[in-house]
Amino acid sequence: MPTPKKPRRTAERILEVTLDLFNRFGEPNVSTTLISAELGISPGNLYYHYPAKDELINALFDRYERALDELLRAADGVRNVEDAWLFLHMFFELVWQYRFLYRDLNDLLSKNRRLETHFQFVLRHKGEAVRELLAGLSGAGAVKLTPEEAEPLATAMVVVLTYWLSYEYVRDPRRALEPEGAGAALARGAWHTMSLLLPYLDAESRAHLNALAAPYRA
Repeated sequence: MPTPKKPRRTAERILEVTLDLFNRFGEPNVSTTLISAELGISPGNLYYHYPAKDELINALFDRYERALDELLRAADGVRNVEDAWLFLHMFFELVWQYRFLYRDLNDLLSKNRRLETHFQFVLRHKGEAVRELLAGLSGAGAVKLTPEEAEPLATAMVVVLTYWLSYEYVRDPRRALEPEGAGAALARGAWHTMSLLLPYLDAESRAHLNALAAPYRA
C-alpha cells in the first residue's frame, strides 16, 4: 500500500503550481478555483493549506525574500565588472523566478498590506547591496566615485533593478515575460543597470563591460 503524501509536500506543491500560474497569467488573473483545478484537488483541500489567496502570495513572497537576502550577501564580494555582471545576472534570474511580483508589483502592494510593508525592507536591502557593490568596485580601483555621486547612482540602480521587468512587459506585453525571452530580457536588465556605471569606470573596465554587454544592447 503506497504511503500517503505528507501534508507539507501538498502545501509545497500548491505553492509551486501557484507560482507557475501567477508567472504565466499574472496574479490578478489567477483565482483559487483555477489553482485547485490545475492541481486536481478540491477547493476545500486548497483552503485547508491556504485559507485565502493572500496567504499564497505571502508564502511565495517569503520564499523570494529569503532567496534574495542570501543572494544580496554576495554583493560585498564584487571587485570588478565581471563580478558585478555575474551578480546582476543572478539577481535578475531570481526576479524572473518570481516575476509575477514585479509585473504586478503596484497592484499587489495596493491590495496586500504585508507586502506593502515588507517590500520596503526589500528596497532597503537592495540599496545596501548596491552600495556594497559600488564600494567594492571603488576599493579595487574599477570606479572613481565621490560619496555625493555614489548615493544617487545606487538609487538609480535600485530603480532599474526593481522596475526592469515592468519595462520589458510594457515594451512587448505579448512576449516579454514568456520563458523563451528570459535570457535576453535578463541580460538587457543587467546591461542597463551596469550602464549607469559607465561614466565612472576606468578605461579597462569600461572596455570589458562593453564587450560583455555587446550582444544585449537594446
